[in-house]
Amino acid sequence: MAWEMSSDRPIYTQILEKIQTRIVCGVYQPGERLPSVRDLAAEASVNPNTMQRAFTELERGRLIVTLRNSGRIVTEDKQLINMVRHTMATTQITNFFANMRELGYTNQEIIALINSTIQS
Repeated sequence: MAWEMSSDRPIYTQILEKIQTRIVCGVYQPGERLPSVRDLAAEASVNPNTMQRAFTELERGRLIVTLRNSGRIVTEDKQLINMVRHTMATTQITNFFANMRELGYTNQEIIALINSTIQS
């Protein structure tokens, strides 16, 4: 099944974010071998070169490591994984608040709305 991609951002960036999400939420565990570039490209219905570009960025960010003749594995650095998770969450919250302010909500109104939603 193809991954859902939007046309408003580069595909490799969206792939990178999807794999990051799979890592931080535990779908891919620390030290676990990742599927091959070709396998993930087929799953996502993208060109293998696009998937390779996302993998290169993940390696640059040290979330994945290439082992000679063994493919790629998720880093075993749980502190790094938690830091990436925190950064991703902070980005989501920042975007959420920006969108709510665009709708005319104040910080207090946003927090009140969040609290009432949590309690329902």
